[in-house]
Amino acid sequence: MRLCPPPPSWLSQRRGRLSFATLAALLTLISACAGAAAQPQAKAAIACGGDELARGHLKSVMDGRNFLLDDGREVRLAAVEVPIPQTSDGTATAPDGEAAKNALAAALSGAELVLLQAEFKTDRYGRLLAYVEALRGETPALAQDALISAGLARVSDRVGSAECAAELLHREDAARKAKLGLWGSPYYHILQADRPTAVLAERGRFALVEGAVVSVHESGSTLYVNFGRHWSDDFTVTVRKRSERKFAAAGLDLKGLTDRRIRVRGFIGKRGTRGGPSIEATEPGQIELAGPE
Repeated sequence: MRLCPPPPSWLSQRRGRLSFATLAALLTLISACAGAAAQPQAKAAIACGGDELARGHLKSVMDGRNFLLDDGREVRLAAVEVPIPQTSDGTATAPDGEAAKNALAAALSGAELVLLQAEFKTDRYGRLLAYVEALRGETPALAQDALISAGLARVSDRVGSAECAAELLHREDAARKAKLGLWGSPYYHILQADRPTAVLAERGRFALVEGAVVSVHESGSTLYVNFGRHWSDDFTVTVRKRSERKFAAAGLDLKGLTDRRIRVRGFIGKRGTRGGPSIEATEPGQIELAGPE
């Protein structure tokens, strides 16, 4: 990218001496251009969120994704899964939960907070569900971006737009490859689909699972993306037929995934009472084509 204009045409054609005033003007121009080139370029804000819901300032942080505004309203960050730090009675804990809480406090403290609408305005507990921008200068900083880029949060199984999901997944991938934050802990390693017993052991937990698709078949109102030949044991991703068009619009041909290696994210469940581990995919962002790390 050119930061300074080219020298004027008359300069190359001029054969006489330059006047002192002309020379001084040229030196000033060169100095200004060099200074502009040395300035770091502002990081572009991620295009996440819809209409503005509210503005306010931070009152307190409860954990890595929940906080209170100064007017008392409780806010939950959309699009991220964050470890929850140990509770006072020690019953709920996950590695890096305290680090995520501290990082969120650092991202929000002292800034004007702009809440942008997520897919749903509130969660089932009545908390505002939002993308949160912290305003301190000309470019807003997205709180979700700060946590994911530091490796202290994972992209959730529900993100509002394909563009937003792609940006957040890109940052998550970079943090994972650099083993930042939670990615340095075996507790958060990507589970392997060809080890269904290990996957099922994480039932009820949010996780990433990766493997090669063996087959895709349709039964009733559901598509089954199979990672093995035995439904009673092997890992499966299920997709409701009514959602197939949504995946196709995002460029993901579910029936064409056979023999492809993919990564899927969501909460680990079980396929029926006798089936193997499964994840239900409702959003295209839950499924990524996975190449070699």
